[in-house]
Amino acid sequence: MALEHAILVSLAEKTASGYDLARRFDASIGHFWKASHQQIYKVLGRMESDKWVESHLVAQDNRPDKKVYSITGEGRDELHRWLSLPTPIEALRSEFAVKMRGIRFGDQEAVLADVHVRRAAHAAQLAFYEANAAKHYPDPASLKNDELGAYLVLRAGILAEQHGLNWCDEILQVFGSER
Repeated sequence: MALEHAILVSLAEKTASGYDLARRFDASIGHFWKASHQQIYKVLGRMESDKWVESHLVAQDNRPDKKVYSITGEGRDELHRWLSLPTPIEALRSEFAVKMRGIRFGDQEAVLADVHVRRAAHAAQLAFYEANAAKHYPDPASLKNDELGAYLVLRAGILAEQHGLNWCDEILQVFGSER
């Protein structure tokens, strides 16, 4: 996947300025696809040249006009093409897993301290995701079809953080370290 496809998905959901897209990435998409604000603006320019998006200026009071982007027919065609392709299996790459594998060769207490930090981060992210789910999806059984994708991505985040917590707890239990 390219950043272009993440931007196309976001613009298919709702038109946005480059700043608004960057904020969406920070608030949601960025939890599973990282992009800096600079990258987003650079890619938007290329996408506009490729006619996947178009922009128009919106006047603002006491501020410069802002450029608002929307997906074009060509952009929807590209999004449809990309969504039709099989997704490659993503390889797990984890520096932390390698440290766990090598814990016997180094400072075990330092690695376990890292586990405690990691556990706290998983707990905080899980609380964020669960609050988001309670706010935006209080009754998952009543979701409309167009809400299911975003809900299921949020569920994946919740499950990943629960897994991270469980793994940290198991590590701490195996090494006899307190939570």
